[in-house]
Amino acid sequence: MKGITKLLLLLVLSASLMAKGKDPVLMQINDKPVYKSEFEYIYNKNNSNNSLDKKTLEEYVDLFINFRLKVEEARTQGLDTTKAFINELSGYRNQLTKPYLTDSKAEEAVLQEAYKRLQEDVEVSHILIRAGADATPEDTLKAWTKINEIAERLKTEDFASVAKETSEDQSVTDNAGYIGWITGFRTVYPFETMAYATPVGTISKPVRSSFGYHIIKIHDRRASRGEILVSHIMKFTSQGEDAANARAKAAIDSLYKVVKDGADFGEVAEQNSDDRGSATRKGELPWFGVGRMVAEFEKAAFALKEKGQISEPIQSPYGWHIIKLLDQKAIPAFEEKKADIERQVKRDERAQSGQKAFVAKLKSEYKLKLAKGDQLAAFINALEGKTLSDSSFLAETAGLAKPIMKFAGKTVTQKEFRDFLVKNSSVQGATAASDIIRVKFDEFTEKQLLAYEDSQLEKKHSDFRLLMQEYHDGILLFEVSNNEVWEKASKDTAGLAAFFKKNKEKYSWDKPHFKGRILQCKSEEVVNKAKQIVASQPADSIDKHLRQLNDSVVHIRIEKGLFVKGDNKWVDHFAFKSGDKPEADAAYPFVFVPGKMLNTTPEEYTDVRGLVTADYQEYLEKEWIAALRAKYPVKVNQKVLATVRKN
Repeated sequence: MKGITKLLLLLVLSASLMAKGKDPVLMQINDKPVYKSEFEYIYNKNNSNNSLDKKTLEEYVDLFINFRLKVEEARTQGLDTTKAFINELSGYRNQLTKPYLTDSKAEEAVLQEAYKRLQEDVEVSHILIRAGADATPEDTLKAWTKINEIAERLKTEDFASVAKETSEDQSVTDNAGYIGWITGFRTVYPFETMAYATPVGTISKPVRSSFGYHIIKIHDRRASRGEILVSHIMKFTSQGEDAANARAKAAIDSLYKVVKDGADFGEVAEQNSDDRGSATRKGELPWFGVGRMVAEFEKAAFALKEKGQISEPIQSPYGWHIIKLLDQKAIPAFEEKKADIERQVKRDERAQSGQKAFVAKLKSEYKLKLAKGDQLAAFINALEGKTLSDSSFLAETAGLAKPIMKFAGKTVTQKEFRDFLVKNSSVQGATAASDIIRVKFDEFTEKQLLAYEDSQLEKKHSDFRLLMQEYHDGILLFEVSNNEVWEKASKDTAGLAAFFKKNKEKYSWDKPHFKGRILQCKSEEVVNKAKQIVASQPADSIDKHLRQLNDSVVHIRIEKGLFVKGDNKWVDHFAFKSGDKPEADAAYPFVFVPGKMLNTTPEEYTDVRGLVTADYQEYLEKEWIAALRAKYPVKVNQKVLATVRKN
């Protein structure tokens, strides 16, 4: 029996030393294991090809032990339990988890899709039947029925005629549904996707967007024209005002003649354009591509082929324009355009594509299964005629506690879903009780899966685990070092003074130094008072009394410090006895330079505070390390150390 017990104990110890069989324990500090992977990660990171101060393996082991001893001391002091530490580490973790909680391939596919669409323009018309995100099920059904009836008519009738008769787009009376040329990001994503998926000369099936249902006709396609930079001169007009329109036309014709006769286009725009926003920039507009300007302006601008070419006056819904082409450029390469595409993707519906694809993978990986029976029915019935925040809904659902779904061996109950609804009661779009509950359940399921995956990141991803360990230990190292060395050294005036006294000769100078003040005074009365203060007051209160000589008027200017020859003309003359007496400031003609010569040895630690503080910190560090090595036992497995890989 004793033999079996010993064997079991050996197996347990072996398992703990090998850490899953592939990551052996390299060392133990205060009986806590440090695994080989942790050491290798830090060692190779700090001894990379870019490292300026590479260490041998033996040197680095010593540094690493010191580092881990400090972290162990921080834990002993409870620094890893403070609110400040927990919040800081949590903030870092939230940033680091983002790439691990999305499908990077799906995100990249969205970027590539967007870039491909930016390379092609599509000419479209559409018919819209409105059904916004907040439409009721009844209104949505009516819109769906109506758009399908229109689709049937379009099989035999003219698109523009049907658009004028049926479309609920407010601009249809003017354009018969014609939008013009579009490219990526110029319309809502579902519209864009359907437009690019529909062949030229055909009509799409109905597609739903946040505005309602659309039917899209594709007139033509062409390679992207890229972007252009233009300046313009403009005269505003209002629709229906014939007299004002005639005056604007006469004015723009006159200005067109002026620029064609050789006048500087920018100066004419600056002085005469009604578009004052661009006039201040000599008429220059921002770079633009297809779909960014009204159709008339866009067509005229892109018709210009040569830099410097000027259009004839053209009319848009806003007025009359003369346009000058300044520059043009093609769509940049994908890598150059990628950051801009990413910013635009974040602003529309495709922003969630990576996470949604990732959640779909998690459902499969963790074998998510809904409980038998419709466990949402109780919530739907309780919500009829109410809102999620109604006290009656909350009361009716308070006792629900059946299992609602299961994944990764974890059972989720109705109670957890209800708790989620209490904290997330706002609803967008859906109005029917069944739609609200199912939308919220989808949100809840996604949150549950992502939260669980978040909790597994250290187990699933060694790079994430090691990076989090690095942040964890780094924060503790800073805090404990600040407490034990850095801040302690800067505040320990008695310790600094004693350390300086013991090592005074180390801080000798190679040149004499004058320690004192340069006092420039407005009057002889002020300089006499200053001399009296310097002669009678203790050294540590002289400056306070000197400053009291000033009131609303500055009667004395004070400069204090250590000076070598050549630093200051007054010190050179009065202290080092060299050079002619400098010419005084007319406003401060009386100059007094009190102080003492220190030759080559500082008088006190404050004369060389920076050097003494740095050395004192180094001294405290060595003393601290010695104490930690005595306090916490350290064991290194030399056989494991010999297997450490060097990148």
